[in-house]
Amino acid sequence: MADERRPWLSLYEGKISYRTIETSLTRFLEAAVERYRERPVMTFRGRQTTYGQLLEESERLAAAFAESGVRKGGRVALMLPNSPEYVVSFFAAARLGAIVTQVNPVYVERELEHILRNSGAETIVVHASAYPKVCAVRESLPLRRAVVVGEVADLGGSDVTFESFLGAGSGSVPEAEIDPAEDLAVLQYTGGTTGVSKGAMLTHRSLLVNIEANMSLALEDPRVLECGKTVAVAPFFHIFGTVVVLLTSIHYGMNLLIVPRFQVDEMMELIRREKPAMLGGVSTLFVALHNYPGMEEYGLDEVLLYISGGASVPVELMQSFKRKTGRDIWEGYGLSEAGTVTINTYLRGPVPGSIGVPMPTLDAKIVDLRTGGEDLPPGEPGELIIKGPQVMKGYWNMPGETAEVLRGGWLYTGDVARMDEEGYFYIVDRKKDVIITSGYNVYPREVEEVLYEHPEVVEAVVVGVPDEYRGETVKAFVVKRAGSAVTEEELISHCEGSLAPYKVPKLLEFRDELPKSAVGKLLRRVLAEEERGRAESS
Repeated sequence: MADERRPWLSLYEGKISYRTIETSLTRFLEAAVERYRERPVMTFRGRQTTYGQLLEESERLAAAFAESGVRKGGRVALMLPNSPEYVVSFFAAARLGAIVTQVNPVYVERELEHILRNSGAETIVVHASAYPKVCAVRESLPLRRAVVVGEVADLGGSDVTFESFLGAGSGSVPEAEIDPAEDLAVLQYTGGTTGVSKGAMLTHRSLLVNIEANMSLALEDPRVLECGKTVAVAPFFHIFGTVVVLLTSIHYGMNLLIVPRFQVDEMMELIRREKPAMLGGVSTLFVALHNYPGMEEYGLDEVLLYISGGASVPVELMQSFKRKTGRDIWEGYGLSEAGTVTINTYLRGPVPGSIGVPMPTLDAKIVDLRTGGEDLPPGEPGELIIKGPQVMKGYWNMPGETAEVLRGGWLYTGDVARMDEEGYFYIVDRKKDVIITSGYNVYPREVEEVLYEHPEVVEAVVVGVPDEYRGETVKAFVVKRAGSAVTEEELISHCEGSLAPYKVPKLLEFRDELPKSAVGKLLRRVLAEEERGRAESS
């Protein structure tokens, strides 16, 4: 009998078994080594590391961690760009049952101090370029040791280089006893776009449970695994990079082509030279690839699988990308609090404007925005809430914030969405980003999608700005194509043809670039705060 509240379940029948991975990260790696021991697991600057070597190095580093006092439940911060040292450190900490604290290496001292203080990390593995920031904030923190990757002029106190620390590890240490459903593997700090950065407590199961059930749909083309190369440019410190790129590639025996920093010229040459099978990244990466001069000449049509995460790809860009390459961009909706992808388009391929259907291991529904307690019917927008084994246990040391988002076993995402009759979900916008103008609700993403339909628009962000008469006025920030002569009036007129009058931007500002997070996500919050600041000062 069909499940009327969860119509998406019928779409899975005959398509996939509800396979899940429920084990520790150490057993996960060991299982991959048994299957692929001599294969390369990662390639970095011409040097390959095999699966067997990764296991051996992670065991040695785990021994060094243990000798320095790291124990089960201790926090080991990783402040590294994508690199072999990140991968080795991640699995070394997991072997001891320590909790990896993910730290973006471009964080400034204030952000770094908050995460290290909140997590209580006593050990940090840090890139040499970020080491001075660690030194600047450590005096009042519980941090005891920094393990530095790369060349550094002076080391303080008990700090050591990664090479010497790894070399000091004698033999191996047994895996800590792990309960995958209860023991934490990662503190994944949110990007702070909705306030102070919070550490989502993710278990070993949170990270692994969906890899096979999720990615087997996207990897149905056997040529993906036959090629076996993944472009690892999505940052490993971001949950999308951790799960969809790093852990998924290891599970399927792939070779991670490690890219520490996205630069479009280097990326295009990498694609032409290596002919990878899979490339995962954020929306802005695909904008850069799509707009690259002569992009059709670099073999983008030979990449078998493109996956986007972190932010939605504009529908017009997705369609144009396919026209140019013949390839879809597969999307997944996820969040730090749920171990990345929870809803995706992998079942049938991209559906314009939709984030897809929930994973078969997940439950999801739409509830009213006011109380969050009333289930809404298909087609009606409300808050998206989800429940499943990948959902976090809560925010580290933040019981109040945890109680706000975890209610009755459900994770309240803060995203406004709707579900259609088949069970496909559509994100309308962030709950807190809704613009209220003259009493009407305007969802910024809807306006942005219309702007992206104009051929001269490269990037667009829409915010609400204070307005004494309307309450808020719709304002658009736009990056136009190089050399474009399009005017503000032309773009506003373009919007008038597709939007109700109250949704049309009353203000439009061109920028050379728009603010982005370290992983390339457009930051609407920054622009909204700029406008509020202007209003207050005037």
